[in-house]
Amino acid sequence: MILETTIITIYSIALILIFLYALAQLNLLFNYLAAQKKESNSPKFDFSNPDEIPLVTIQLPVYNELYVMERLLENIAKIDYPKDKLEIQVLDDSTDESVELTKTIIEKLSSTGLDIKQITRVDRVGFKAGALKEGLAIAKGEFIAIFDADFLPQKEWLKSTIPYFKDEEIGVVQTRWGHINRDYSVLTRIQAFALDAHFSLEQVGRNSKGHFINFNGTAGVWRKQCILDAGNWEGDTLTEDLDLSYRAQLKNWKFKYLENVETPAELPVVISAARSQQFRWNKGGAENFRKMFVRVVTSKNISAKTKIHGLLHLLNSTMFLNIFLVAILSIPMLYIKNEYAHLAPYFYVMSFFIISTIIFFICYWFMYRKYNGGGFVSFIKYIGMFFTFFSVAMGFSLHNTIAVLEGHLGKASEFVRTPKFNINNLKDSWKGNKYLKKKLSINVLFEGVLMLYFAFGMYSAFIVGDQSGDFGLFPFHLMLFIGFGYVFFKSITSKA
Repeated sequence: MILETTIITIYSIALILIFLYALAQLNLLFNYLAAQKKESNSPKFDFSNPDEIPLVTIQLPVYNELYVMERLLENIAKIDYPKDKLEIQVLDDSTDESVELTKTIIEKLSSTGLDIKQITRVDRVGFKAGALKEGLAIAKGEFIAIFDADFLPQKEWLKSTIPYFKDEEIGVVQTRWGHINRDYSVLTRIQAFALDAHFSLEQVGRNSKGHFINFNGTAGVWRKQCILDAGNWEGDTLTEDLDLSYRAQLKNWKFKYLENVETPAELPVVISAARSQQFRWNKGGAENFRKMFVRVVTSKNISAKTKIHGLLHLLNSTMFLNIFLVAILSIPMLYIKNEYAHLAPYFYVMSFFIISTIIFFICYWFMYRKYNGGGFVSFIKYIGMFFTFFSVAMGFSLHNTIAVLEGHLGKASEFVRTPKFNINNLKDSWKGNKYLKKKLSINVLFEGVLMLYFAFGMYSAFIVGDQSGDFGLFPFHLMLFIGFGYVFFKSITSKA
C-alpha cells in the first residue's frame, strides 16, 4: 500500500501544479483581453527632428551560419535608418568557411557607405552572451538592436521600435516573432502555434500589468545603459536573454512589448534542430529559476502578484516535468483505481487535468483566432491543431524533462546552436545541411519505448476492472501514443 500511496501522492501534486499553472494562464488571458481595449499613449521620439534620432548599434551574433549569412546581411542592409546614426556589428564566432563568405559580403556592403564590421574572437568563451558582451564594449550606439541569423526585420523596424525609448525608464523594446515557413510541415505549424501563444497571451498578458517579461534573445532593442546597469551579459545559463531580462527588471527598468511589430524568422524544419532548441530553452529556464528564485522572492520593489507570475514564468519549462510524471504514473493509477474501490474519492483529482486542458484550450483559441480569424471552419481547424500540438508537446516531455532536471541540478553544458536552413517554401530542402547531427541520442530509443508503453495504456482501458473496462484515460493515452510516436519516428527518419 506504500507504493500505491506514493504514486497517488506524486500524481496528485503534479496535477495540482499543472492546474495552478493553467489558472495563471487564464489570468494572463484576462490581462490580454483587457489590454486590447487600451490605447497606447507612450511618449515617442519625433523622427521628423534629426536631433531626436539616436545612434543605434545592430548586433548580429552568428556561429557557422553558412546557409543564411547572405540573406541576413542583405536584409539588414535594407533597414531604413540614417547611415550616420547606424552601426552594424557582425559578432562572428564561426569556425568554418562561412567566415570568408561573411567577410566578402561585408566588404561589398561597406563600399556603399554602411558602417558594418565583422568582429571575431579567439575562442567562444561565454558563447552568445560572451560575443554580445565583447561587442557591447566597443559599440557606438546608445541603443543595441539584436537579431539572430534567421531573423529578417522589415525595412521600417528601427523606426517602429526606437521611438519608444523617449521614456527614459524603458530598458528594452521587444517585438513579436513571425514565421516565414509556418506551413512547411506539421512540425513548423506546431512550433508556430506555441510561439504565437507566447508572443501574444504571455508577453502581452504580463507586460500590460507590469509583470516581468523577457527579451527573447533576438528581434528586440536594449538601452545600452540598461545592460550595463543590470550587470551586463553573463554566460552562466543557456538562456542569457532571460537572465539579463530579470536582472534588469529587478533594477526597476521597464520593458515595452510591441505585439503589432512582427519580425519574421525561420522555424527549425528538422526535429533534431527543434530538439536542440527545446533543450536549450528548457534547461535555460530551469537554470534561471535556480539563479533568480531568491532575488525575485526577496525583492522589495515588486508586488506579490508580479512575484507569483515571475516564478511561474521561470518555472515554465518545469511544467514538462509535471506532465511527464502525470503521463508515466497514469497507467499505474488506472490499475490502482480499479483495484482499490475504497480509494475512489482520491481520484477526483484526475478532474484537475481535464479542467487544465479546457483552460489551455480556451486560452489558445483566443490567440489562434487573433491571427487566423474566427468562424466555424476556423474553429474546427483549431481543434485539430490544438490536439496535434498537445500530443506532440507531450511527446517532447521526456526530452524536455531531462533538460529541466539538468538545469535544476546545475549540470553545465555547452551552448548548442540551432541549425539554420534558409527554408522559405515547400520546394526548399533541408537535406545535406552540414550542421545537422548525424548521431541519434539514446533518449530517442526511450521515446520509442514510451510509445509502446502508452499503447499498453490504451489496451489496459479494455481489461481493467470487473466490468467492461475503464476508458477515462484512453484519450490521454492515445495523445501520448501519438506524441511519442511522432517524436520517435521523426527523430530516426529525419537525417541529413
